[in-house]
Amino acid sequence: MLRRTGLIGTLLALLAVLLCTPAGPAAADDGCRVLAPGASAAAERAVAAACEQVGKGVWYTWGGGHGPGPGATYGQVDPTDPASEHDPERLGFDCSGFVRYAYAQAAGSDLLDGVASAQYYTHRAATRFTAAQGLAPLLPGDLLVWGTSRDLHHIALYLGAGKMAEARQSGTKLMVSEVTDARLSNGYYGAVRVDTGPVTGHVFQTWGSGVWTKEQPATASARVYAFPGPTTVRVACQKHAESVTSDGYTNDAWSYLPDYQAWMTNIYVRGAAWLENVPTCR
Repeated sequence: MLRRTGLIGTLLALLAVLLCTPAGPAAADDGCRVLAPGASAAAERAVAAACEQVGKGVWYTWGGGHGPGPGATYGQVDPTDPASEHDPERLGFDCSGFVRYAYAQAAGSDLLDGVASAQYYTHRAATRFTAAQGLAPLLPGDLLVWGTSRDLHHIALYLGAGKMAEARQSGTKLMVSEVTDARLSNGYYGAVRVDTGPVTGHVFQTWGSGVWTKEQPATASARVYAFPGPTTVRVACQKHAESVTSDGYTNDAWSYLPDYQAWMTNIYVRGAAWLENVPTCR
């Protein structure tokens, strides 16, 4: 039989064990969080929203996250990827659906609806960075993209310290990845910093589908990017150049789109033939 002092000591020891034992299994540290200073409060909220989904073990699904509103959706089968056969059974995100959700949670509105190219070319860009600049100028919350100016096919959320959160491919879950030299040399195009505040500049809507922007205000100039459909764009200035006839209209005015670093005939910009309140390019 235990003496009184021994019984008290035993009870205290048991109490200490109970107080120090977690109620359930501890979550693994996936390293998903803001890993560097300097980001805006909105960018940090976007990282937090993305990391919450990473921590929940949400699946990558091809086409996931592109429902009427931001959020995980069941995916589709990608005809080019056998690993996507189970995507229609899984609730999740593809790369752009994941970014869309993170910034919608951060801003309280659906700022980045669209695929990776639409997100990179967003008229809400605060700053853009080229591949040649590497990771040095980037802050947590910046969006890294891979592909070409015509086809940006992958986008991810930078965390800082050389890491990113991404929805990579079918058969995997949302993850934290190292932005290795190999990834940077394999089609990395650049990055964009999102401004969640009021949009500045002259903002217009385009119309039509498959409308190409050009390096110079001329139809024979090199193609830069084709709008898949009506798109919100920011116009810096406009000028008279080559006359274009298309879809029943003729116009020699061209608009310079700074987010694309490209030109577009004013025929496909909703507004007057010569856009009101937009300055002439010098």
